[in-house]
Amino acid sequence: MTAVEISVPGGPEVLKPVSRPVPTPDHGQVLVKVAAAGVNRPDVVQRQGLYPPPPGASDLPGLEIAGTVVHLGAGVTNLKLGDEICALVSGGGYAEYCLVDAPLALALPKGASMVEAAALPETFFTVWTNVFDRGRLKAGETFLVHGGTSGIGTTAIQLAQAMGARVFATAGSAEKCKAAENLGAERCINYRDEDFVAITQSLTEDRGLNVILDMVGGDYVQRNLQALAMEGRLVNIAFLGGAKAELNLFPIMLKRLTMTGSTLRPQSLEAKAAIAATLRAKVWPLLDEGRIAPVIDSTFPLVQASAAHALMETSSHIGKIVLEMDD
Repeated sequence: MTAVEISVPGGPEVLKPVSRPVPTPDHGQVLVKVAAAGVNRPDVVQRQGLYPPPPGASDLPGLEIAGTVVHLGAGVTNLKLGDEICALVSGGGYAEYCLVDAPLALALPKGASMVEAAALPETFFTVWTNVFDRGRLKAGETFLVHGGTSGIGTTAIQLAQAMGARVFATAGSAEKCKAAENLGAERCINYRDEDFVAITQSLTEDRGLNVILDMVGGDYVQRNLQALAMEGRLVNIAFLGGAKAELNLFPIMLKRLTMTGSTLRPQSLEAKAAIAATLRAKVWPLLDEGRIAPVIDSTFPLVQASAAHALMETSSHIGKIVLEMDD
């Protein structure tokens, strides 16, 4: 099979097409003929040599795929040959065939293309577990997502709005802010010339925000604490602005705030399977009904994965970048 590997740590140019053996599924796994694979920020960080795959995972990048089941491992009862699925994987998505743990396979939503389905697992697993499990966002609460037009951001806006929250976002241009508002954000704040703390305080009548999903870190952390309401929750899932920050801890104590965060890839199969079960029950019906949908910015052939990564690093995209396999 054709796959794209990280030849050495470095820039997008280190992604190289190679020929590799087709893998064989172990107990509880299936082999999927991949039609499309999502491109995500963790793929970039892995390519840079800063996010090694967990023990036992493929060294190939790619954390989400869509395709057709072509081989069943022993013990698999929830899938059959020919099923069209999308799935969260711990690596190996940048290839024509990929192994999938059967509990992490999800049916294609009604009417969804393979490209659209491939854009779902990584962001929907991430948003659900962080915003609703860890952040405990409820209907009627206020929610802010930084990077509102990223894959995570476009997913978070739609899911939070569908669950009955008031949604706000930040983005870096007027075009991106308009896109975020079209997806359901009540107000998107252009972080280049507006202060999200002041604006969200005004929009919430100085009560502050109940939940913030942050991918920036750095000097945003203290500002996030200022923007939170009493009993507010700050959830960090990345740190594009830096992993370290100097904090005044008084807001945490005075407002009884919670700071939390997580990474998805190293979690146990059991933990990921529990998230998958919740998505099937609570989120897939929204996709089936067309109430929410993935936002696709662009697609690239698998062998042009380096160009896809170069685009992601410009941060000019709105929504997801997806790789497509040749038929």
